[in-house]
Amino acid sequence: MTASNAAAFSAAYQAQLRDALDFIRDGSRFLVVSHVQPDGDAISSTLVVGWLLRQLGKQPVLINEGAVPVRLHFLEASASVIHYGKQPPDEKFDRVIAVDCADFRRIGTVKDCFAEQAQLLNIDHHPTNDAFGAHNLIRVDAAATVEILYDLIEFAGIPIDKEAATAIYTGLLTDTGGFRYSNTSPRVMQIASRMLAEDVTGHWIANHLLECMTKPQLLLLQRALSRLTFSEDTRIAWLYVAFDDMAETGAVGDDLEGLVNYALNVEGVEVGILFKETENGEVKVSMRSSGRADVAAIAQSFGGGGHVRAAGCRLQQDIQASIASVVQAVREALSA
Repeated sequence: MTASNAAAFSAAYQAQLRDALDFIRDGSRFLVVSHVQPDGDAISSTLVVGWLLRQLGKQPVLINEGAVPVRLHFLEASASVIHYGKQPPDEKFDRVIAVDCADFRRIGTVKDCFAEQAQLLNIDHHPTNDAFGAHNLIRVDAAATVEILYDLIEFAGIPIDKEAATAIYTGLLTDTGGFRYSNTSPRVMQIASRMLAEDVTGHWIANHLLECMTKPQLLLLQRALSRLTFSEDTRIAWLYVAFDDMAETGAVGDDLEGLVNYALNVEGVEVGILFKETENGEVKVSMRSSGRADVAAIAQSFGGGGHVRAAGCRLQQDIQASIASVVQAVREALSA
């Protein structure tokens, strides 16, 4: 890390970076896992950690409970992420690195790969993270977990190549909503600029991830928008996706990406919510806030978590009961 970058970080954060690097250097073979239903930052962070481990002569095994979203298959080494639900390895790991997991539950069934005395390094940027690792590298003001990993790479003094740069740029792009959200700090833009200098095709990635839409995604959006509902004062808007919608439109999980923003982006709306019925009878809830309501706190009250402006949870209720419960909690938060 350069002297100027080191000076920008607190002594406590530098100690976390040093501890994380020591944890990596002390091991040889690592399990790397991100959260269930991984998004752009989760997969990008997984790949960046795998890349970093290889640079340091270590052996990474990358696993997620689910599949890598199709739209992220352009990332180099994405095919190396094992889909635990289809291909569980017959191995237990005593060194684990969890990335972008707001809490331990978000690791999902991959936890079954942990050895009994496994040591876990928890790298994350969610304010609701409870430091569940034996080692923790957490920076809640980071826009994305890849931003923290960039710090770690800099701290280790390892040159960044195009493979790592592309993953870092992707994680920043997706978790800042195309550099539009309030977490787009000067440092985010500095890192993004640095990644572009490594020949990252930023315009193509932005178009691919933020603009292109599949036909099933468009059909799903059409159904969801037909159910768009507003509170009496129009400060809350919500829509939902029924379980049958997915099969009937041919949509997959990836096609839900960004749907919640159609509720939030209506003028006057302060909280947008997407409810999605799942196969097992749960309702998955995604919330976005303009800033007046802390949706992370609301999500936590239902057993979830996230950020002040973007959070989620799962409810063991039917869709209408879930809508009633969450909308009422948002009403109370906005009136507080």
